[in-house]
Amino acid sequence: MAAYFGRIEQPRYLSGIVAGKMTKNNNIGYVAAFPIPEVVRGINSFTLGVRSVNPDAKVNVVWTSTWYDPVKEREAAVSLLDAGADIIAQHQDTTEPQKAAQEHGALSIGYDSDMRAFVGDTVLTSPMWNWGKYYIDTVSAAIEGKWKTHSYWEGMNDNVVMLAPLSPKVPQDVRDLVEKTRQDLMKKDFVFCGPIKDQSGTIVVPDGQCVSDADQLTMQFFVEGVVGTIPSQ
Repeated sequence: MAAYFGRIEQPRYLSGIVAGKMTKNNNIGYVAAFPIPEVVRGINSFTLGVRSVNPDAKVNVVWTSTWYDPVKEREAAVSLLDAGADIIAQHQDTTEPQKAAQEHGALSIGYDSDMRAFVGDTVLTSPMWNWGKYYIDTVSAAIEGKWKTHSYWEGMNDNVVMLAPLSPKVPQDVRDLVEKTRQDLMKKDFVFCGPIKDQSGTIVVPDGQCVSDADQLTMQFFVEGVVGTIPSQ
């Protein structure tokens, strides 16, 4: 047996930079699935990206308690749009939040694949998975008799996660900033490195320290800038 996952927080951070630069009213909505560490990490990394370029922006979270429910995802997005969000992000598996944003004259950030292909240019970009890279390497190792049990957790350097091409709506200065940050992240993963404050403004990761993988896998706090709570499971 082996365990494998990708550091999707890296492209989520980059997508947060796009959202932080593109919001007009500093009100960003986030449609979230279940309050497990994976989703919490995603919200936090996105918000850290947002706040790295726009400290005044807020990320408002609505939970759906489902991975795939087009109706609930749309309803959650509409509630955020009605509350003033001008950009919708998500950790869900349909394009309904993106469609709702487009219909309301707002922008969005997709997830899983390049959702601009399905919705249009109002989707500014999408953090994406590229599982083929891992599967090909794994099957090749098995065929060659070289496969060994392992725990795999890599990021953009291994091409298992990536950021979709940016929409034409994203201006050049934002493109340049995203590319520079992407290159920096390829050299050193700093997404969850301090100083990081929680919602109360308390420093939870001091300057010069980074959240360990073990603590990332159990993450159950929101960073400063997130509006919402983490329900008990």
